[in-house]
Amino acid sequence: MKFTKSIKPEDVKRDWILIDAKDKVFGRVITEIATILRGKHKPYYTPHVDCGDYVVVINAEKVKFSTSKKLEDKYYKHTGYFGNLKEETVEKLLKNNPEKLFKLATRGMLPKTKLGRKMLKKLKVYAGEKHPHTAQVKGN
Repeated sequence: MKFTKSIKPEDVKRDWILIDAKDKVFGRVITEIATILRGKHKPYYTPHVDCGDYVVVINAEKVKFSTSKKLEDKYYKHTGYFGNLKEETVEKLLKNNPEKLFKLATRGMLPKTKLGRKMLKKLKVYAGEKHPHTAQVKGN
């Protein structure tokens, strides 16, 4: 009888992957990022273990959207006080804070647990081409 091997957290080998978002479609980039953060691209993927890699995204401000309607989408947050529902459009976030836009979109594709929050910490997003992770990222 054959058994499926389940990897342990201490056996996970993490790589640093560089993604250039320039002229790529936003939704497809986010899907790729979420897959890498979860570790689903690895043959030893285990759902209850964080086996994903670190992801460095550069040129976040130069990402494209497939339709103009997508730029009108909104992200909401509430402070807890009456009448304090805040909203930001995707277009405004892309212009002012593309790092936050990428984190919010990726967070929606990860598990809503402690494990998901741990995975999101491995995402590093930069608006321009410069990033401080040149020593870790291969092929840079």
